[in-house]
Amino acid sequence: MPLPPSPHAPLTLTGTYFDGQSSRAWPATLEIGTGAALTVTGPAAGAPGPLHWPATALRAEPALPGLRRVIRLPGGGRFETGAVAGVRALETRTRQNRVLGGVRRLEGSWPLTLGATAALGLFVWGFLTYGLPALARAAAAATPVTVLDTFDRESIQLLDTDDFLAPSRLSAARQAELKREFARVGDWAGGGYRYRLLLRDGEPSGAPFALGANAFALPGGTVVMTDQLVALARSDRELMGVLAHETGHVTGRHGLAGVYQGLGLALLGTAVTGDLVGAATFAAAVPSALLQNGYSRRAETEADERAGAYLLRAYGTTRPLRDILARLETEDRAADETSLKAEDPAPDDLLRTHPDTAQRIKHLREIERAAR
Repeated sequence: MPLPPSPHAPLTLTGTYFDGQSSRAWPATLEIGTGAALTVTGPAAGAPGPLHWPATALRAEPALPGLRRVIRLPGGGRFETGAVAGVRALETRTRQNRVLGGVRRLEGSWPLTLGATAALGLFVWGFLTYGLPALARAAAAATPVTVLDTFDRESIQLLDTDDFLAPSRLSAARQAELKREFARVGDWAGGGYRYRLLLRDGEPSGAPFALGANAFALPGGTVVMTDQLVALARSDRELMGVLAHETGHVTGRHGLAGVYQGLGLALLGTAVTGDLVGAATFAAAVPSALLQNGYSRRAETEADERAGAYLLRAYGTTRPLRDILARLETEDRAADETSLKAEDPAPDDLLRTHPDTAQRIKHLREIERAAR
């Protein structure tokens, strides 16, 4: 196996010269030292005489597997050679293709290739686990309020138009009573959001699926609560505990961060540009993302802590939220059994988008004990 040329020794490469003016090919020798001299070898009518250039004027094209190396010459000519080691020495001397040289070495080494693949996999995992959530939280925090209002408006329109929800069947007086109570929750939550409570029937006939006993917050401060959740509650205190929890998601911008994270980086530009047209299009994905993806454990804990703080301030106990969560857990298990028998998965409800109910109830008890 021939040794590679010394980095200081003159290089002599044999190959084929093309002048760039015709398709004629001449066998030639290219000698490279401090300068470069190309000489056509053998008899050839019309062959150019010896050509001279500075060595730094030669440009080695990146190597391609299975092909001869090409050196581009001043004036449009080119020199092709099979002297791979010599061309690599030229690249080293003139500091050319250093990045591509590393790629070639990587391609030629299985250990390096496997190591790079593993490193790439680790990077992707780290980005999806830590980087993307951090970017999503930052984007959510930077999203203008005008965009949040658009998200809410378009999301509600989509939900109502697509028959996911129907007008509430509660009496006007009952709806007004709940909205008055929620106004106090919104005043306490603060943050500059336009809080409003929308009451809807979560089980309209002909709906793609039934939301059932559910409540969810949209990014701009709109909270949707279904008639079925109102029916499940044994007191308005329980409902206000749920609604205080949802306002915690609004002030923490948890839902918006989850939507950004779920839909990926391509949509994060909306947060920076405040593009209302893009926001209207993006809003179409908000309801599905909120109902299907749910919240992270961190976001859930923060919202429960906010709800606990409100309940302690308003009623002196976190029991209302604990009680309705326990009742929802029972309802959820019953729905699971029914859906398994029917081989038709039950739709997401308040518990499905809020993980580990037992731990949440325990944490609410701890919040109350700590406040005493």
